[in-house]
Amino acid sequence: MTSDTAPPAEPALRTDRDAQPHDTGTKETLEDYTLRFAPRHYRRWSTGVVAISALGGIAYLADFAIGANIGMAYGTTNALWGIVVFAVVIFLTGFPLAYYAARYNLDLDLITRGSGFGYYGSVVSNVIFATFTFIFFALEGSIMAQGLKLGLNVPLWAGYAVSTLIIFPLVIYGMKVLTKLQLWTTPLWLILMVIPFVYLLVSHPESVSTFFAYGGENGQGTTNLGSVMLAAGVCLSLIAQIAEQIDYLRFMPPRTPENSRRWWRAVVLAGPGWVIFGALKQVIGLFLAVYIIANIDGGAAVANQPVHQFLEIYRDIMPGWLALALAVVLVVISQVKINVTNAYSGSLAWTNSFTRITRHYPGRLVFLAFNLAVALVLMEANMFSFLNTILGFYANCGMAWIVTVASDITFNKLVLKLSPLKPEFRRGMLYAFNPVGFGSMLVAAGVSILAFFGALGSAVQPYSPLVAIGLALVLPPILAVATKGRYYLRRADPADPLRSDDGIELPMEDENGNPSAVELTCHVCHTDYERPDMAACQTHDAYVCSLCLSTDKLADHVLPAQPARRVQPA
Repeated sequence: MTSDTAPPAEPALRTDRDAQPHDTGTKETLEDYTLRFAPRHYRRWSTGVVAISALGGIAYLADFAIGANIGMAYGTTNALWGIVVFAVVIFLTGFPLAYYAARYNLDLDLITRGSGFGYYGSVVSNVIFATFTFIFFALEGSIMAQGLKLGLNVPLWAGYAVSTLIIFPLVIYGMKVLTKLQLWTTPLWLILMVIPFVYLLVSHPESVSTFFAYGGENGQGTTNLGSVMLAAGVCLSLIAQIAEQIDYLRFMPPRTPENSRRWWRAVVLAGPGWVIFGALKQVIGLFLAVYIIANIDGGAAVANQPVHQFLEIYRDIMPGWLALALAVVLVVISQVKINVTNAYSGSLAWTNSFTRITRHYPGRLVFLAFNLAVALVLMEANMFSFLNTILGFYANCGMAWIVTVASDITFNKLVLKLSPLKPEFRRGMLYAFNPVGFGSMLVAAGVSILAFFGALGSAVQPYSPLVAIGLALVLPPILAVATKGRYYLRRADPADPLRSDDGIELPMEDENGNPSAVELTCHVCHTDYERPDMAACQTHDAYVCSLCLSTDKLADHVLPAQPARRVQPA
């Protein structure tokens, strides 16, 4: 590996974002620390508020459609076992990622950089995540358009546009507005979602036996591992949802002896725990679909569409006009709750990748517009009609990335101790590429995609999710041992090779092991940032923040590969 150098170009760029004084009331509200550690002074929310806000992002109705689709394709039993496989994989892989995000206040891209991918290597995984956000934005937008057509007779093409445009103003102001939106809408959403399921259990108990006996469209319904894994593969397309949960979890307050129990409860519930709610929604979606197929003429044509699932049950309970109104309200609330998260997280991911590659920071709003535009194109192309294929293909890429990072944290950091325990994300501290994570992800994704399309034989094809998970799980520790952990840190502390040397004589953590709240001034943008975001400058006896390092086109401020000198705090 070579050191991080830049080609000769214009002098280091000072962006508009960083040229301004430190103002947490305006600019940071707009940007939400897109490319950096989330500082303590900005994280003013309680553990409960952060958890509820994060869980508000899983209000999407796509789970109902996914549950219905896999059940109709493979039968209830196979679908249920597929959902179980999905839930177990998501929880186990999501736990270490959620912990690192909440403990060290970093988004998943920043965690990925220091977990085997390198400073530029994580750009690929960032693009995978950004793709996730616009695929699921398009899916939710399509569901909302179906609701608008059914309730207000809005043409689908216009409904797609409406479901896209209403999101933009809600996402402009980032976390501060999103927390309020999620808190205010969650109670009504829960009531509207639970009513149909409870009604069927109480008023139509026979629907339970019908549900378990359902054999799918082909009527076979026999349990077999191939069908289970095909169903799980579709569900596992949601594996990247943990990255959206982390975009909220990074704003968790510091963990202290006083709030430790609340902190852990919030992290587990809103981190990997999201999959419990997701799995329940998939089961409910399948349950409603089976009821509609069995009891409504022509129900099979609309049974996988959430708006029709709820509308048909509401009609059994209340007048038709009210049923239609509530079904549309549920669809709109759900779409808004999830798509503000999709748009927000997608804008962060695209901005992060673009800034690292070009060393120019255009601002998050540019990529908010870009993400929405791509999602709108997908909706107009009627992606809903080939949903299973899209999600099954995407699952292989998402699993390769998430499982690779989880494997590096679990085995390379905690067991083998070949990877730095504390995550590192700053330019100059990391190699450009690390073969451990980057190579593992490419191999796992590539081989599993070949399996998915049948290139490895029809017998292996249903098991492409297992191929992705297995390779991504075992390759990181193998490659870490093979490379002896050499490519994790470009600047390691001579006294501790598992800690980076950023040239600052100040501790990175406080007395409780949380990221330090001590503020230092960046001499490039003249703004104060907290200790974890800063490094010593190569050409000045001063400090430089992570974003100014990212946009340094000449690499003037980037420290050399080996420690040269240390800056004493004033």
